[in-house]
Amino acid sequence: MPALHKVVVIGGGYAGTLAANHLRLRDDLAITLVNARPRFVDRIRLHQYVAGTGEAAIDYGTLLGDGIELVVDGAARIDTAAREVRLESGRALGYDYVIYAVGSTGAPPPQVPGASGLAFDISAYEPARRLRTRLAELPHDARITVVGGGLTGIETAAELAERGRAVTLVCGRTLAPYLSTGGRRYAARWLARHGVTVIEGAEVSAVTPDAVVLADGTERPSAVTIWAAGFGVPRLAAESGLRTDGLGRLLTDETLTSLDDDRIVAAGDCAAPSGRPLRMSCYAAGPLGALAARTILSRIAGTEPEPINVRFTGACASLGRHAGIRQLARKDDTAVNVYVGGRAGAVIKEVTSAFAVSRIRGEARRPGSVRWVKGRPRSVEPALT
Repeated sequence: MPALHKVVVIGGGYAGTLAANHLRLRDDLAITLVNARPRFVDRIRLHQYVAGTGEAAIDYGTLLGDGIELVVDGAARIDTAAREVRLESGRALGYDYVIYAVGSTGAPPPQVPGASGLAFDISAYEPARRLRTRLAELPHDARITVVGGGLTGIETAAELAERGRAVTLVCGRTLAPYLSTGGRRYAARWLARHGVTVIEGAEVSAVTPDAVVLADGTERPSAVTIWAAGFGVPRLAAESGLRTDGLGRLLTDETLTSLDDDRIVAAGDCAAPSGRPLRMSCYAAGPLGALAARTILSRIAGTEPEPINVRFTGACASLGRHAGIRQLARKDDTAVNVYVGGRAGAVIKEVTSAFAVSRIRGEARRPGSVRWVKGRPRSVEPALT
């Protein structure tokens, strides 16, 4: 029997889990998925989990195809010389190829006093669980502040407001900068009707146990502060001696292959192909997971890997459980002034959210079944650092 090719997938999110399933197109691979948690986290539902309107953890047994080994552990370092992934438990996993799919994390800025220690983020299950517990302890009329006017901040504020919470949404720039003018107006009207106080063009300079302090010195009461302004990336690649961009994403070529090691292929939020990463999103994670798996399958087969060919069509955001917004966009991911709101927007958002998990399950049942909207491969004009 020929020796198996060993592939270690680091990260069990949308990109890594789909990539592991997609690799099963070949039956001569030993596939190991390394993830720090024993259950899959459906991150796009964490705002629901926090508000008590939904759940966000799924058993990997329903998502992974036969033959994939799940190792519940954290990856401490990729030893490219020894071709081993060293785990936090002290164990080492040998590999022929690695799919680097560590995803993204919340990033309360260290320069804002109190943000890291006192503000909650909802980018991962553990802080979301702590926030859910804290909210359950609060009086129902306690003031809650959400920092960040992007889609994550809007969804969180809306979910809590619909539950009758008193919410302030602080936007560093404008509300919902990704949306079109019409889309922003629609979101602003919905938030106003549900009692959300929106403060635009305001930077938070400090977080205290019972308030947020704005850059102009204004202090606003806040029993709980939720930080939803921006994302970071785990430092595993940089700490393993691999080149990364300023945020920590692995620098790759257009086939998602590391510029330093052609046995390491990235997928999802932690990839920076040609120094021009795609927008961090669940939408892109699945296709990038499939493309990363195909790059490895091509290398094993001795064929040329295909370049990135993912096209964005817009974005979705929920506004509580009964409304939402589907924003349409051009090929370059800039919004056009067309959106679907209201109940129809909520239905589109829910279908989209359910699809993120259902396509992983579909790939587990039938590897190679995943489909996505494709565009022309990107022109290669690298801006590497």
